Amino acid sequence: MPEETTDQAPTGRTEAEAAAKPAPPATSEEAPDWATRYKYLLADFENFRRRVERDRESVSRQARAAMVRELLPILEAFRVARDSVGHLPGGDPVHKGLDLLDREWTTFLKHEGVEPVAAVGRPFRPEEAEAVGDAPADPAHPDGSVVEVVQQGYRFYGGLLRPAKVIVARAHPASSPAESSAKE
Repeated sequence: MPEETTDQAPTGRTEAEAAAKPAPPATSEEAPDWATRYKYLLADFENFRRRVERDRESVSRQARAAMVRELLPILEAFRVARDSVGHLPGGDPVHKGLDLLDREWTTFLKHEGVEPVAAVGRPFRPEEAEAVGDAPADPAHPDGSVVEVVQQGYRFYGGLLRPAKVIVARAHPASSPAESSAKE
């Protein structure tokens, strides 16, 4: 007798019917609220997408910061070279070329979001600068202000890329009678 082949699953339904129709839940309490589950899943995915985008941006910003940090010594060496030829007349082509390069460096740093943190005459900010020395305060430089920038520091998108090294004006207190007698 020839063998018959059927597409029926052991339960008496065809395989296509078994795959297309899930078994009904035993009770209505067990039936999941698919719309609510979908909304939660969609919200989780959106949060994941935002987190990945933030992480990607953070990695990109860190790479750019590392690149700029490596370029800063080159920029400083260039500026020292430019200042050393400052005695040349203003019409000199070397002087003009160095000024042009300085403008390009400044434009590049602004484009990358890099800002200097220290300037002469501004108040000393210990969170952005390191005091490497002090100088007597005078009317032009009151107590606690920056007298000289030894090495410029830079801020990069709100974070500190490198702290500045500065000399700060300090008012020396009047000497007490005990100190003046000890000096004599």
